[in-house]
Amino acid sequence: MEWADAVELHARADQGERWHEVALTLGLRDAERAEAALAAGHRRTARDWYLAAAACYRFGQVPLLDSDRSKTLLYQRLIDAFGRAGALHDPPVEHVSILWGGGLLRAWLLRPATPAPPPTVIVVGGFDGWREEYYSGAVYLLERGVAVLLADAPGQGETRLFEGLTLGPDFTTAFAALVSWIRDDDRLADRVGIWGNSMGGFLAAAAAIADDRIQACCVNGGTTTPIEFPTRYPRMVDKAQLLLGAADAEQAMNTLGKLHLDAADLARLTCPLLVLHGTPDQVFLVENARTLYTGAASRDKTWREWADGDHCIYNHSMEKHTLVADWFADRLGARADP
Repeated sequence: MEWADAVELHARADQGERWHEVALTLGLRDAERAEAALAAGHRRTARDWYLAAAACYRFGQVPLLDSDRSKTLLYQRLIDAFGRAGALHDPPVEHVSILWGGGLLRAWLLRPATPAPPPTVIVVGGFDGWREEYYSGAVYLLERGVAVLLADAPGQGETRLFEGLTLGPDFTTAFAALVSWIRDDDRLADRVGIWGNSMGGFLAAAAAIADDRIQACCVNGGTTTPIEFPTRYPRMVDKAQLLLGAADAEQAMNTLGKLHLDAADLARLTCPLLVLHGTPDQVFLVENARTLYTGAASRDKTWREWADGDHCIYNHSMEKHTLVADWFADRLGARADP
């Protein structure tokens, strides 16, 4: 969120106003600013205000239950605001649907303005990841001639809320469907990478193990054993239950416990690998991320650790984003338009 919006949201919630209602008000105000800027011919300013509005709606819906109509209404506003911002990109951002598992995987495709078909990086979040929050990192890739597919995997965001798809043992086939969709689009090159954040780092590594068409993998704040997080913080079991579509907490933990990468799995992780982690990270411990890195059979692999890094290295945002974007551009052979 914009800093001023975040400060006001917290202050008004602390005074007793309902979190999601304040977030809605702030988002509507930012959207009005976007409309005014667009009417004045300031397209870039309009795009920025639409993105600010989308962030307000995104943060507003987070604490609400999936069954709460206010959540789906806020999320629909999020999609609309982000789509309006995307329409002001060149080329425009596209809202795409990819058939899988009896439903649709939902994503945003962002393409750079390059003459040749660009390589593409699939970007995915974690337990409660919402793809739009990774837009800031996507911009760095676009500037380096790399297209981005911001995806809600099964159990995440729009894919869960509107399609009812949840994460199961076959989740790597969902990522295979994303890769196939990219490779079938003549506007995109066949070169595909994947960038997973938090729990998404586990998903990305597993997808790269299962699909040799993925040519580069970045694991940011990830792990080999996702169950470690809700085990240390039981309040997060609810997040796991939503992601997995589990009937109760016990089923969620049982299912989650079956998701892990062992030595045999990691021996099949052979594509170029970049692993990022913060030493004090308490969501996923640094030693488990290092297990992923050391166990991977990749000949081209890079470990980057920040002594003060928070989860997913948000406190070194530009450094992280430039590192990741340059790494993917080099591995996938991107050619930015000079």
